[in-house]
Amino acid sequence: MRLSEVYLGLGEQTLGDLLRVVSIGRLKSFQLYERLKVRFHLNKLNSETLRKSAPKFWQRLQDGDEELASELAQAILVSHLDMIVAILNYLGVPHSEGFFEKDLNASQYLTGDWQQCAFDEFRGKFPEKAVLFYLNHLGWEMVQAPIFLPAETAA
Repeated sequence: MRLSEVYLGLGEQTLGDLLRVVSIGRLKSFQLYERLKVRFHLNKLNSETLRKSAPKFWQRLQDGDEELASELAQAILVSHLDMIVAILNYLGVPHSEGFFEKDLNASQYLTGDWQQCAFDEFRGKFPEKAVLFYLNHLGWEMVQAPIFLPAETAA
């Protein structure tokens, strides 16, 4: 599965919701601001331009733009490092302030219904769509898990 498929599996509305909670300050702190402005094809990068770009991003994701999928994930995830640390701690995945070794085999930590358990634990503590995206991103990156939708929204 490709990263763009994670976005497509979660839906266009979720992408829009995720773009609304991207922290421009965090992008600048992590020195991602200028790079993302260029990669997103935006003259100005702020909350409004991100929100208005959602349909264009959605089309690019539907076209399989993996570079965009990766850049969007960076923007979304650095905006929620506190959530990432909390989720990784909950799951017992070794990390350093939300970052883990690229060669880490996390399959021993991500077993059973880990996504549903973590979703239930953190959905009221952090933005629900951010929790959902991170659990899917983690599953995609570490164990090639299929798209996870919480039990009450799975149709």
